[in-house]
Amino acid sequence: MSRLTHVASGPYAPPAPVRELIVVSADGARLHVEVHGPEDAPPVVLAHGWTCSTAFWAAQIRDLAVDHRVIAYDQRGHGRSPASPACTTHALADDLEAVLGETLAPGERAVIVGHSMGGMTVMAASARPRFREHAAAVLLCSTGSSRLVAEARVVPLRAGGVRTWLTARVLGSRAPLGPVTPVARRILKYATMGAGSAPHMVEACARIVHACPRAVRHAWSEVLAGLDLDHGVRELKVPTAVIAGSADRLTPPVHARALAAALPNCVGSTELPGLGHMTPVEAPELVSTSIRELVTTYATAKSVEPAESAESVKTLKEGA
Repeated sequence: MSRLTHVASGPYAPPAPVRELIVVSADGARLHVEVHGPEDAPPVVLAHGWTCSTAFWAAQIRDLAVDHRVIAYDQRGHGRSPASPACTTHALADDLEAVLGETLAPGERAVIVGHSMGGMTVMAASARPRFREHAAAVLLCSTGSSRLVAEARVVPLRAGGVRTWLTARVLGSRAPLGPVTPVARRILKYATMGAGSAPHMVEACARIVHACPRAVRHAWSEVLAGLDLDHGVRELKVPTAVIAGSADRLTPPVHARALAAALPNCVGSTELPGLGHMTPVEAPELVSTSIRELVTTYATAKSVEPAESAESVKTLKEGA
């Protein structure tokens, strides 16, 4: 399991949950789940990305738990969920279904939010019966459905075979990350965050990422390298919004644009100038506001207006 070394104070310190539980997935994998906020409030389910944990959502949990029931879980091998031999997108979909089934009442619908690998989890589960039963709307943050290594810009070379080969070696490295040092923070900021990210944001992300065991990091990097969930995008028929950072080197905006074009029910795609891959940390208020809007429009409203088309794409002119 991960070595939990989260920040201890400030907006990115993980808040204490109202309750914690263990959810058992289809193959027996045990998932750590946290529930925050009032039990009778509209539910929001948060799925974090590669090398992260529930702590990644600290800012959203603090904001939303005032008047939402926020359910966050550690992906298998991450945070307090033990590692599992099964590292596949099928397993990720099983896990999300298990969490939804255990934490939501029959027929209860939630806004489901996925960041990076969490967004891929949503795509993998999009055709599953339990997902369709419980999903009112979806927010995809900084994610993609295929060609992740080929499109990544972590290695500063022109696109092509050499860059793709080097990127695969960098992202799939088995090397330990070690302690969070000034050099480590600079490397993580370059790879995953915008140039203007505040030091406390970088520190929070570094502590979370460095806590992920290297064997888990490597195993899931191989899954992401061969990812092909384009079919899952076409099956994601609930209202879905997309958020991406214009300076994202791991999942550049080309992925968000492809998602917006392929989603059957895209209700908006937002590119955040100057922001990187860690949008929920880099733009916490904007991400929380987007979640609230989806809850109000699709999870609590008595009637739902027809969804906007994929062409209804807005670009914010200011940062977070």
